[in-house]
Amino acid sequence: MSTPDQALSRPSLSVVIPMYQELDNVEPMLERVHQGLADYGAPWELICVDDGSRDGTGERLRACAERRGGHVRVIRLRRNFGQTAAMQAGFESARGELIATLDGDLQNDPADIPRMVDALLERDLDLLQGWRRRRQDALVMRKIPSRIANKLIGKVTGVALHDYGCSLKVYRAEVIQEVALLGEMHRFIPVWVAGVTAPQRIGEIEVGHQARQFGTSKYGISRTFRVLVDLLSAFFFLRFGARPGHFFGLIGIAFGVIGGLLMTNLLWVKFWLGEDIGGRPLLIVAILMLLASVQLLTTGVLAEMLTRTFFASGDRSHFRIRWSSPAETAGWKEPAA
Repeated sequence: MSTPDQALSRPSLSVVIPMYQELDNVEPMLERVHQGLADYGAPWELICVDDGSRDGTGERLRACAERRGGHVRVIRLRRNFGQTAAMQAGFESARGELIATLDGDLQNDPADIPRMVDALLERDLDLLQGWRRRRQDALVMRKIPSRIANKLIGKVTGVALHDYGCSLKVYRAEVIQEVALLGEMHRFIPVWVAGVTAPQRIGEIEVGHQARQFGTSKYGISRTFRVLVDLLSAFFFLRFGARPGHFFGLIGIAFGVIGGLLMTNLLWVKFWLGEDIGGRPLLIVAILMLLASVQLLTTGVLAEMLTRTFFASGDRSHFRIRWSSPAETAGWKEPAA
């Protein structure tokens, strides 16, 4: 429980909740957010992003927002762009100094947010990740794949956390709004944040987790394979995103050195020992190595040119908004007097 002094010193907060096909969870979610932030002690707003739902989620969100007031804002995407795009839309619309995110399935507890805000400020962090230590999900289908993925991501990226998949997070807005999320990279948000701030400013904290009450999960064990592909992409962009020529160039040089050594050996065999090398498989291998080297080096140069073009072209959103609450009517939920 926070003290009155802590409550008074909290910054303004934007709560972003992406939702897809969560009709039955809309009203309970909004109610629990208001209950959890009733004593927040500073201005806050709630941004619900409907990710192209077809079950009436968007319409119910608009109706609930009209009843709750201007501090509840709704963004509806034109189609299902995915959770990453929905979160990005919420980040770009957020006005708070801090941003909190959580899933719209009622498994995360909004009452954890004030405690997380206090911990982030006390520990001077830029991102505080929730850790569902007592996760209420199926062991084989959800928990085991998640544990394997968390350890693998930590080893590859160097950002070791227990629970990358937990959507309950608190960010400093000035940091997360510098990160452009693409594809299905919401699982790797701490990795991307580590690209714009020190990894030491990323922490985690235990949070509550509850079993889903309404609706069905949108994820299965098949996402484990997508995580592996996304992990490769995250590793590449984190280490070589601004210098792809180094990635392709190092591999190209390695292939060139191996191919050159093989070819030198074959030339020595041909001209010094007088042996025939035309039918040797090693000759084909050497030629392929040299050709691959040239191709990789050329690819590296082209990648450098594309990267410079991308950074010079300005920011472009990868989603399209169908409807959004008017900014001029947006308000804050002020603390009780």
